[in-house]
Amino acid sequence: MADASDDLGIPMKPTRPPGAAASTGRAAAIPPRTPEASRPVEASRAPEAIRRPLEPTAQQKKADAEARKLIVGREITLSGEITSCDKLIVEGSVEANLANCRDVDIAESGLFKGSASIDDAEIRGRFEGNLVVRKRLFIRATGRVSGTIRYGQIEIECGGQISGDIQAQALAEGAETIPEPRPAA
Repeated sequence: MADASDDLGIPMKPTRPPGAAASTGRAAAIPPRTPEASRPVEASRAPEAIRRPLEPTAQQKKADAEARKLIVGREITLSGEITSCDKLIVEGSVEANLANCRDVDIAESGLFKGSASIDDAEIRGRFEGNLVVRKRLFIRATGRVSGTIRYGQIEIECGGQISGDIQAQALAEGAETIPEPRPAA
């Protein structure tokens, strides 16, 4: 069995040179290994060719979408007007008018005061003002929404709160339709 090998032809047990005596059970002295840092490093490497695909990859598309993401961190206050933002994440405080934005995510620590016209919103913190959500408004258990609210679809977790002038509106084109309520039989 000492000369057996695996499927790749690699010996499974070390072989002894012909005529060598069997092991006496004592470990042979093994010289210390040279640390990796002491080995010489190549002076220079040839740069690899850079390939560019003709069409953007999924990773590039994701990076482009994330390039238009605005994050307002904890303990940061921002006021003014926000335009052309694909995704707004509010962890601090924002007092602004928001236009041309697709998604808003208000964290538990976040507060948004002002007006916003967006496609989708997920609110775990507070929103105060005029809110138009063309597709889906999702209010989490810790979310508080007050003011004039218009939405295509709404979902409120147990504990979430909404108050003010609230109305459903027709969904934006390409979105799912709102089912009509059935009359009671």
